[in-house]
Amino acid sequence: QVQLVESGGGLVQAGGSLRLSCAASGRTFSNYAMGWFRQAPGKEREFVAAISWSGGTTYYTGSVKGRFTIFRDNAKNTVSLQMNSLKPEDTAIYYCAASQSLEYYSNYAKPSLYDYWGQGTQVTVSS
Repeated sequence: QVQLVESGGGLVQAGGSLRLSCAASGRTFSNYAMGWFRQAPGKEREFVAAISWSGGTTYYTGSVKGRFTIFRDNAKNTVSLQMNSLKPEDTAIYYCAASQSLEYYSNYAKPSLYDYWGQGTQVTVSS
């Protein structure tokens, strides 16, 4: 069992920045690939970014490339999402998730791949 707790959400003006953090507890954090997803009202949960077990490989959805950066600290059991140049369309609840799947590299964007989820943190970007 892995427990995930997100923090760092809030209200920011368009063009601003936020850093989300996800603290993990329970099993060995470095055994899990990690992902960030988001869900806006009335929409399905969508993939934002993912990072491999060691942090050596990262993935981003097209709309956040160049603006968001995912990184992890296995010594501190944390994964973070630095979000710059925020846009109103980035408004959503952001979730971190953990996966041990061997299919990670081919399916990292699929929510069903992830075994554990945090409770989410709200990000609101005003125009």
